[in-house]
Amino acid sequence: MQTTSLAALFDRADSIALPALGGMARPNGVVIASERYFAFAGRDGSLLEGEMPKVPRFARRIPLLRGIARLGMSVSPLLQRGGVAGQLERLMLFAVLLAPIAFIFLPGRVALVAGIVMTVGLIAWLMRGRTLYLHGAEHRAIAAAEEGQLGRTWEGVARPSRFSLRCGTNFAALLLPVAVFGGRFWPLPTTALTPLVVTVLALALTMELWLLVQGLPRLARVVLLPGLGLQRLTTREPALPETRIALTALSAVLQREFSHR
Repeated sequence: MQTTSLAALFDRADSIALPALGGMARPNGVVIASERYFAFAGRDGSLLEGEMPKVPRFARRIPLLRGIARLGMSVSPLLQRGGVAGQLERLMLFAVLLAPIAFIFLPGRVALVAGIVMTVGLIAWLMRGRTLYLHGAEHRAIAAAEEGQLGRTWEGVARPSRFSLRCGTNFAALLLPVAVFGGRFWPLPTTALTPLVVTVLALALTMELWLLVQGLPRLARVVLLPGLGLQRLTTREPALPETRIALTALSAVLQREFSHR
């Protein structure tokens, strides 16, 4: 995209209401997504665009189910064929998602150790390379869109916060106490499938809580304080070229959104 057209796009975006945006950082680039489209801008100058899966209307209205649907949407650029992850990486991600089912059949202590090892390995894999810096760039780009400062951020004049209330780190920080509480006070008889059911319910309940507090900014800063603190570990201050990578992905999504209005 030429600089002139990019400037015009940012001028337009800075003056109107934009769709809700999310994203994720990768070692080699940044994904930005709206409800309809996603784009991945790579550090090598590459750009991959795609469509987000459509969630049935009924699934958007039913509590708990809508939370699971939103979680599925958030990882779809990774898991869908033709997305940003290769086949081997997708297989590994599916294995991680299905691992809790296998843990059901392991002795308690073995399952705990396996879960810890898998979690540590997953975090190390997710945060490899320049991911931490691009994670900060992703947050900065989305904050720039929300604050109407896309053009100024591209030029390096404005530097919106690299911390975000909607970051998945905040979700993870909320999920842990919800899952522990749910497992400890599960009211029904325990069966082999109880850990899996508790995990799914914890994910759904945490998403409902997460969405609720996001609509109350003052409350959110209190409830999400642990997650915001963790973002000091999961993000780094991005350089301007890294911020521009995230803004390039964001501009591709906005261009498609504007063309279909």
